[in-house]
Amino acid sequence: TRGSAPELTFEDAMLTGLARDGGLYVPESIPQFSAEDIAALSGLTYEETAFRVMRPFIGDTFTDAEFREIIARAYAGFDHAARAPLVQLAENHFLLELFHGPTLAFKDFALQLLGRLLDYILERQHRKVVIMGATSGDTGSAAIEGCRRCKNIDIFILHPHNRVSEVQRRQMTTVVGDNIHNLAVQGNFDDCQAM
Repeated sequence: TRGSAPELTFEDAMLTGLARDGGLYVPESIPQFSAEDIAALSGLTYEETAFRVMRPFIGDTFTDAEFREIIARAYAGFDHAARAPLVQLAENHFLLELFHGPTLAFKDFALQLLGRLLDYILERQHRKVVIMGATSGDTGSAAIEGCRRCKNIDIFILHPHNRVSEVQRRQMTTVVGDNIHNLAVQGNFDDCQAM
């Protein structure tokens, strides 16, 4: 976003994280959907909608079959068939429920998929990575859940000791896995982030 980082493929951008110039990688151009494309999404499953919306962004990083399989695995653990049901509360008043993922946080939608996308690429490249993160709550638990089944990712999440909710602390500290490392830090979120 700052204009001085090299252009990367979707795969390379995922593995790079922040751009060399300190900005974020964004698509060079935004794919356009016609009114017919958008109308065709009506009635599709969450997984098929996710596939059709994200497919133009990933280039040739995954085949259609690979991408569909990764999406299916990412959302299989959600506890509602619609994944993100739109509930009508009153006339012209709807609520999109984004709490049906494994940690009850909206961040599950991105992080369940991201962990699996990364793991797939890393497996193909015969590589392993370490993800380090700091959290004040639900981002950490969603990231841990997103990586818990990944063979090629070790994740370390730092959180401020006694400064997250008990539910969030338990979500982070009770996940058992050789690749999951949760660390409570004396201090606040900024202290965790500084590390």
